Amino acid sequence: MTPDRPVVLIVEDEPLLRLYASDTFEDIGYEVIEAANADEALVILESRADIRVLFTDIQMPGSIDGLKLARAVRDRWPPITVIVTSGLTDPRAIAMPEGGAFVRKPYGPAQIETALRDFGNA
Repeated sequence: MTPDRPVVLIVEDEPLLRLYASDTFEDIGYEVIEAANADEALVILESRADIRVLFTDIQMPGSIDGLKLARAVRDRWPPITVIVTSGLTDPRAIAMPEGGAFVRKPYGPAQIETALRDFGNA
């Protein structure tokens, strides 16, 4: 763990997409923690106080989806920046948590950096 790098929690059930997101965040200077579903993410969030960004897919297996996870994070850990992603859901059709950002799949580093910059975490 490098103390000067911000920490992002990436929640994505597809291993290749999770790897791509991890590489993208690492390339722009983040320490990455990964979870395959929202249940794993909540366990991680409860055990760490250094997570600054949540980057989550909406559609995934488990007891809750990524949008419900994003709302839970907004309620329980308000300082964490929340970025939600999906290739299937229209962002206008979802109720984003207050202050949350949406990045449509497929995304690239520029879209991630823009979302982070818009929330002061670049």
